[in-house]
Amino acid sequence: MKTPAYIDVLSAYEPGKPISVLQRETGVADIVKLASNENPLGPSPKAMAAMQRALPALHRYPDDGFALKQALAAHYGVPPDEIVLGSGSDSLMLAIVRAFVSEGGEVVTSQWSFAQYYLMPQSRGAVVRAAPMHDYRYDLAAVAALVTDRTQLIFLANPNNPTGTMYTRAEWAAFYARIPPQIPIVCDEAYAEFVQGDPEWPDSLRERHDNVITLRTFSKAYGLAGLRLGFAIATPAVAHTLHKVKLPFEPSGLALVAGTAALEDQAFVREYVTLVREERAWVTAQLQRLGIAVVPSVANFVLVHFPTVADAARIHGALEARGIIVRPLAAAGLPQALRITIGRPDENRRLMAALEVS
Repeated sequence: MKTPAYIDVLSAYEPGKPISVLQRETGVADIVKLASNENPLGPSPKAMAAMQRALPALHRYPDDGFALKQALAAHYGVPPDEIVLGSGSDSLMLAIVRAFVSEGGEVVTSQWSFAQYYLMPQSRGAVVRAAPMHDYRYDLAAVAALVTDRTQLIFLANPNNPTGTMYTRAEWAAFYARIPPQIPIVCDEAYAEFVQGDPEWPDSLRERHDNVITLRTFSKAYGLAGLRLGFAIATPAVAHTLHKVKLPFEPSGLALVAGTAALEDQAFVREYVTLVREERAWVTAQLQRLGIAVVPSVANFVLVHFPTVADAARIHGALEARGIIVRPLAAAGLPQALRITIGRPDENRRLMAALEVS
């Protein structure tokens, strides 16, 4: 069967290696996965209890997410009709691209950012223009300079994956002043919980603009990555448009009840965020002690870079041989780098012990 040329040239998204795959490859039973920025504490107990109660209704299609939308509206101080739910924020990105991007159009973002910002527009036959980073940080002035009358969408991540860095309120204000109001800007804030309270972080839900679509997820701080649950917050008109193009009956019924319960368990989220901040400082100091270059991070992971591509590949292979999964970044344009999720204290110490002898 024939596919369009712009599909033929794409490469599939490469997720982090699953635990079961490395177990088969190495025979190591006790795997430490520090590759996908998951919450190592697991899901909220309240979310697990809610899913258990929902199991007898799995033969029914899910509802429209009324309870979760009400909970999100109360938590974030926005009207429910501004909320769109999806199977992970990836699903919502795809709906946004379907709604606003057409063949021959242009999408603007930054280098070294989330792979789907490139793959999804390219799957529509659009051109993606990426501004260079400086010191592993978004250069928003350079991003703004790429905007033309052909620009249909802008993707920004703050904090950014895979670098772990953020742009500031002042940088955002200067950038936004340069963008025509008809161009949608996606502010992907998947790691928002780890920077909330930082006065330099421009929370897009506190500084609202009609052309800004905020994306958040339950996959990181809330520990629900396996359920695939995310949400967008935008104007009612944009939300209505996204409901036209998103898949029906998403998210799943289990995801809806788990998300509602998890949102109520803010003590669990605070516990995890505190752990990340403490362990991230320890991991960073230990990596620096070993002479490994670390990018200062505000997220639940760190990016480390090595003198050569061969060095990064050697360390990656040595860690996997010891049952530790970290994320290689060649597909993101960083072949000399690895991304390491901040794990539990015992996992982080096992990582350091492995690096000591690698």
